[in-house]
Amino acid sequence: MDLLKVIQNRITDSAGKTVKLRGTCIGGWMNMEDFINGYTGSEHGLRHAMSEVLGKGKAEFFFERMQHYFFGEDDIKFIKSWGANTVRLPLNYRHFEDDEMPFKYKESGFKVLDKVLNWCEKHGLYVILDLHAVQGFQNTHWHSDNDIRHSFFWHDKHYQDRFVALWEEFARRYRGKAVIAGYNLMNEPCVNTPHGDYPQTFFSNYKPDWERMNRIYKRTVDAIRKIDPDHIIFLEGDNYSKLFDGLEAPFAGNLVYSSHNYTAAGFGPGAYPGVSDAKTARIESGVYWDKEKQIQVFKEHQGTKFAENYNVPLWVGEFGSVYNGTAGEVPYRLAAMDDQISIFEDFGAHWTTWTYKDVGVMGIAMLDPESEYMQRISSIIRMKHRLNTDDWMIWLPGYEARATIDSLAKHLEDVIEDPNINHSFNVAALSQSILTVYTGALIQPAYAKIFKDLSEEQMDKVMQSFAFKNCNINDGLLNILKKYTN
Repeated sequence: MDLLKVIQNRITDSAGKTVKLRGTCIGGWMNMEDFINGYTGSEHGLRHAMSEVLGKGKAEFFFERMQHYFFGEDDIKFIKSWGANTVRLPLNYRHFEDDEMPFKYKESGFKVLDKVLNWCEKHGLYVILDLHAVQGFQNTHWHSDNDIRHSFFWHDKHYQDRFVALWEEFARRYRGKAVIAGYNLMNEPCVNTPHGDYPQTFFSNYKPDWERMNRIYKRTVDAIRKIDPDHIIFLEGDNYSKLFDGLEAPFAGNLVYSSHNYTAAGFGPGAYPGVSDAKTARIESGVYWDKEKQIQVFKEHQGTKFAENYNVPLWVGEFGSVYNGTAGEVPYRLAAMDDQISIFEDFGAHWTTWTYKDVGVMGIAMLDPESEYMQRISSIIRMKHRLNTDDWMIWLPGYEARATIDSLAKHLEDVIEDPNINHSFNVAALSQSILTVYTGALIQPAYAKIFKDLSEEQMDKVMQSFAFKNCNINDGLLNILKKYTN
C-alpha cells in the first residue's frame, strides 16, 4: 500500500494519483458506546460494574470476547467487498494507558490494534486512527467515555501532556506504515469553560476558545511531526466538528480537515422529503427537508467553507441515518442517506459512515434480534427505551422519562427566570445527566447479572452473536453505499 499524502485539496498516493477515501467507522470496538453495544452508561463504568458482579478475571474475559468477535478479518473482507477503501478506528485511550500509570503504555491494546492493522493491510483497506476518548475528556458526552459531564482536558496541562505523549507513541510505532491513512487527533472536541459544555447546553451564547484549541492542535501536530513527518493528520472543528471559522489556517503539510454532518433528515421521525420532527437539541426540528435543503446545509457548514477557503481536503468523518424507528420510517432515512452521500461526492469530500456494526440502530451489519446476546439483554433494551437512557435513541416513541425531564426543566426555568436559558438545551443536559449517566449506571449491575452464572465457554458462545457470520446485513444501506463506492 502507498503512504498517502496531501497535494493542495487532494489526497494522493506516492505517484500523485488521487485517492478518494470512502468507508465506515468501527464504533463500539475499541471504544464502546451504549447504543452500539447494547448496555447503558459509560464504558469504564460498565467495566467496573462487571468486575464487581462477575469478578475481575471473568469480566475481562467477557470484554475480550466481545471485542474479538465485534471486528475481525471477516468484517474487513466484507467492507472491502462493497468497494470501501477506508475504515476509521475509534480508540479509547484507556486501552493504551492507565490513569494510575500515566505515560506507560499497554502492550495488550497495541496487540489488538496491530492484528487489525495487519488484516487491513492484507486486504488493501486504509485505516484512520481516531482518538475518540482522550485523557480528561475532550467533550462531555458518553462517546468520550465521560460519565461526569465535565470536560477537564482543555484546562489541565497533565491531561494535555498525556494526550501529546500518547500520539507520540502512536507515531513511533506506526511511522512509515502505509496501511494507516493518517491520524485523527481527536473526535468531536468541544472547547469552552472548565465546566464542559455549560454555555452550549444551558444557554444559546456558545463561544469557542479558539486560541486554546489552536495552541493544543499545533503542539500535538508538531510533536507528531518530529517523529513521523509523513502521515496525514486529520483535524476536526470545535463544537463536535461543526465550527471551523476560528481554526488557524493550515500550518503544516499533509493536513486534512474533518467535519461531522448529522442532519434531521437522517434521524426523523417524519417523511423525507418532508418536515422532520427531530428530538435532539443538536439537530434542527420542524423544518422541511429535501435534497435542496441538504445541499444548502452542507454548503453552509463551516467545515465545507473552511475546505473551500484554504483549498484543503474535506473528510466527512461521521454522518448517518437511523433505522430503528417504525418500519415505515426506514425508506425515508435511506433516501436521506442516499442524497447526502451524493452531495459529498459532487463536492469531492471523503467520507466514512457512522457506524459499521451495532445492535440495530444505524449499522451496516446488525446483530440478529434472535441471537443469544440480544435475547439475553432484551430486558435491558426495554429499560433503555422506557427510561430514555440512550441519548442517541430519543426519537423512538414512548418518552416517559424524557417527559418528566421536560417538566423539571420548565420548573427550573420558571424559578430561575433567566430568559437566556435555552429550553431544548436545558432538557438535553438534564436528560444526559440524569438518564444517560445516573440512570445508566443504576442499570449496569442488572446488565452484569445476566452473565454472572455463565461459564467462560457459555460466555464465548453468547459473544459470538457479534461475529460477522451471525449478523444481519442492512441491505438497503449496503446498496446505497455500493452505488458510490463502485
